Amino acid sequence: MPARRVPTSIVSKPTPSKKRQILPRAVRREQLILATMRCIARLGLSSVTLSQVTKEAGLSQGIANLHFAGKEDLLVETLRFVTGEYNRGQVQILEDPAFGLASERLAALVAFQFSRSVTEETKMAVWFAFYGEAKSRPTYKTICAQADARAARLVRQLFADVAQELGRPIDPVMVAEGYIALIDGLWLSLLLAPKKMTRAKAKRVAWTHLNGIFLSL
Repeated sequence: MPARRVPTSIVSKPTPSKKRQILPRAVRREQLILATMRCIARLGLSSVTLSQVTKEAGLSQGIANLHFAGKEDLLVETLRFVTGEYNRGQVQILEDPAFGLASERLAALVAFQFSRSVTEETKMAVWFAFYGEAKSRPTYKTICAQADARAARLVRQLFADVAQELGRPIDPVMVAEGYIALIDGLWLSLLLAPKKMTRAKAKRVAWTHLNGIFLSL
């Protein structure tokens, strides 16, 4: 079944303009967040400075200070942006009434998880940069844990629905935990070894795992 396209922001560098436009607050904040993502992907989380972000965005530091309390506030909102975008994409697919069968929603979820919008290099780099810092940063840890919990609930319910639809006696909690761990590992491989692990290959690995669970019982 063809994958449904989930709207996502484009992480691209803005075209310089001699005359700065007056943009709505939400647009300006997103502009700074996207610039932060590019800086994190290029420099690493610990090396990013507010001046680098504003230069990347083509804005003054004064503009950044109008929208964020400081560098840490900007980083926290960047993490919320990335996790929120992914969670909304999941919800949009799994609650879409156009999918009549649970197995159709599962196919759409796998397609989404390995879509260009989700596995774009900058987003993957930002995702893992924050997760790498989460253990020692309570705020990051809380946001990541909340995002993981939301994602896990959706996947557990979906797996329970698929199992009921196919008549398969599985434990959706355990199966979901294993699948989520697999997806995290595949995403990391896509980031670190993109020539060895392509999106198409990662999707095949995911389906091999799922077919082994739902079709071989």
